[in-house]
Amino acid sequence: MTESIPGLGMSLPEVVVVLGAVGLVLARWLPPGARRPTTVAAGAVVAASTLVLVVVGVRWQLVPVLVGAAVMVPLAVPALVRRRDGRPAWRARWWLALPGTVACLVLIATGPAAAWALPVPVFPQPSGQFAVGTTVLQWTDPDRPETATPAPDDRRTVVVQLWYPARPSAAGTERARYAGRTAHESHVVFGALADYLGVPGFLLDGTADARTRSVPEAVVADTDGRFPVVLFSPGLGGVRTQNTAWAEELSSRGYIVVGVDHPYDSAAVVLADGTTARTLVAAAGDHAEDQRRVNGWTAVRAADLSFVLTQVGRLDRGEIPGPFTDRLDTDRAAVTGHSVGGAAALLAARQDARFAAVIDIDGAPHDPDPQPFHQPVLVLSHPVDPAVNPTYLPLLNQVLNLDTAISYLLVVPGSAHLTFTDAPLFLPPVPSVVGTLGRTGALRMTIAATVAFLDATLRGAPGDLATRLKAHGELTVYRPGGPR
Repeated sequence: MTESIPGLGMSLPEVVVVLGAVGLVLARWLPPGARRPTTVAAGAVVAASTLVLVVVGVRWQLVPVLVGAAVMVPLAVPALVRRRDGRPAWRARWWLALPGTVACLVLIATGPAAAWALPVPVFPQPSGQFAVGTTVLQWTDPDRPETATPAPDDRRTVVVQLWYPARPSAAGTERARYAGRTAHESHVVFGALADYLGVPGFLLDGTADARTRSVPEAVVADTDGRFPVVLFSPGLGGVRTQNTAWAEELSSRGYIVVGVDHPYDSAAVVLADGTTARTLVAAAGDHAEDQRRVNGWTAVRAADLSFVLTQVGRLDRGEIPGPFTDRLDTDRAAVTGHSVGGAAALLAARQDARFAAVIDIDGAPHDPDPQPFHQPVLVLSHPVDPAVNPTYLPLLNQVLNLDTAISYLLVVPGSAHLTFTDAPLFLPPVPSVVGTLGRTGALRMTIAATVAFLDATLRGAPGDLATRLKAHGELTVYRPGGPR
């Protein structure tokens, strides 16, 4: 699949086939001398560009365009045939052609509209000094049973994806797929995400074919010292790649980001043996039972994050073979997450003092026994109406007031729950779903706020962090003893 043109949601061949189809429809209304050459040229353009699309892959958004063009062919071809007097052999009356023209144009227009609403995501080029590499690993914790399966000897397994600073790759090197190591894995994952969201799977087919900006198995960058580590837990039912654009930007700036798939929670996790662990997450419909369940899922995720940090340390020490020996600074490790992943990050930090900083991205805490913890915290949040969710802010205030370090709550105007993920790059720009910051504005905001926090807490960057964060929304600073 060829890459889409930013802002249009269509590739060049797709734009050409749309223009050709429009030309084919409108040719009937041109002056007599222009009708025949326009019809021939437009038909040739449609045929050639359709052939290209068949080779690279026809997206469902282009089907109405091709149907509209196909409807016009039996009407246009007779008009090309001339009688002995030079007049067309047949030409529809205007009162019949006009509604047909309008109907075909409407049909054709639905293609670009659908492509704009649900484009193949175009990932921004990372702005940091490093190229970005990526690799996927699978680890099993021998000390924890897998509670989601009945097998007594099953042990908890996680799949992680690392994005890391890399050496530049040769021009034309194939970039990583968005949601999996293979086309099959990507389509399995996005099919499961569609099921989880309750939408037809074909709507996300184009996203499953997207390419990112990182290169699989690229050589780690040649620099002295170790890179700070950022662990990431996705939202409920989410997958390790849901914040890929953010992860790639951080990696280009010298961080190693470790995205975690939580089997039987993430929508689908394709394991090394080819089996797929699908989500078992489901609501009971009873508030107390649902709260008990989400507390349990959060606790499992928190344990996963601590286990992953242990494995990252083994990678750095060379106990796990690979190219990361002496490159991972686990003394400068942040734990982050979106939604329930953010709740898991908070719980993991309270239980595991090895984490040096925490970022909770729009997640309400799910800790049944809140206790003091000692790492600086950044909470990014969309504006929450207390009348709609009366417990969200009180829970955040309770947890952040227990922190013995300085913490920050940044409420971002115009944001929604999915603003802080890759979703604005490929979902319809519906304010209640992805906010009003735009397809790339949301990402720039998320990067600016989180990089400012990570640079300050993990790298000791000078300057007033609060001033930097205030540029993006309404900020509350929590200091030991209470907020101000």
